[in-house]
Amino acid sequence: MNFIKYNKNEVIKERDKLAKIQANFLELFGVNDIFSNSKVYEVVIANELKHELIKGHSGSRDAFDKYGEYEYKHFKETSSNHSWTFNDFSDTTMEKLNNCKSVIFAHIDDIIYPPKLDWYYNVSGTTMSTYLKEKTQAIKNTRKMINVSANQIETCLDIKKTYNTDTNLVGQYYDMLKIIFDSIKELEKLTFSKGLLTSNKIFELLTAVELGHNMESEQGGRAGAHDAYDQDGNIYEYKISKNYSWNFQDISDNVLNKYLLDNEIILAVKNPEKLEIIEIYSAKPENTIPRLKEKLAIKKLKHGTLRRLQVSLSRGDLKVIKATKIL
Repeated sequence: MNFIKYNKNEVIKERDKLAKIQANFLELFGVNDIFSNSKVYEVVIANELKHELIKGHSGSRDAFDKYGEYEYKHFKETSSNHSWTFNDFSDTTMEKLNNCKSVIFAHIDDIIYPPKLDWYYNVSGTTMSTYLKEKTQAIKNTRKMINVSANQIETCLDIKKTYNTDTNLVGQYYDMLKIIFDSIKELEKLTFSKGLLTSNKIFELLTAVELGHNMESEQGGRAGAHDAYDQDGNIYEYKISKNYSWNFQDISDNVLNKYLLDNEIILAVKNPEKLEIIEIYSAKPENTIPRLKEKLAIKKLKHGTLRRLQVSLSRGDLKVIKATKIL
């Protein structure tokens, strides 16, 4: 593994620019935490379609205009999964779609700079609800998850792509998006990272900077399926939360065995409003894995068949797993 020493001052300088933009975004539009879970790409979609983001960004609706509310689904050209995912196709979720003007199935071209919404499908909420009700009847997976592909939309629903050729330079979000993408580009250059606007990657980078680690921004890269590594080649798993509840998803035996390869499991606490890492705890995998197994067993006993092999470690678990506070 090639180890790169980050210039922390330069990283913090760019971080501060993004934090200022986020504060302005909240003040002007009532939307916060635009750097987690790829939310910034929803801003891109809203800017291109001349929608307004729903304040608070809560619930399943993302934006609105004078005709109604919209739900956004998107994937990026560099994504490993080129389809759109409904993580919950419960009756409640499908019924809510009936009150939605449209579901926008968007494709983001993130190979070019800045990333662009280049095409999308506009499917009415009632059409999507009816389609999901029909297609999910035979699905037996306990996760209640379904992927929808472009081929399905075109073949089953007879809906064609809408191409977006010109960027909306006068959109209400455009100026802020330009600053964001310029700053992210500089951060990725400074840290030799990729995909900082995907998932929690920017907070993983900020954690790595605090710990003197290099972040592995691509799964299966230099650190394998792990999150970061140090100059001695030790690898680390990062979990980052804003409320002292660190989520471990899909913890099969294979995943738990993978954790045994880590030198430490890092549990970080973020302040998404200020784009800061405010606390970091470190725990040995051999102390953490038994607690994960114990909590999973308790959950199975209580609920029976689980939709997902998922548990969370809380602040109270830090003592149990013998975690050490390092920031």
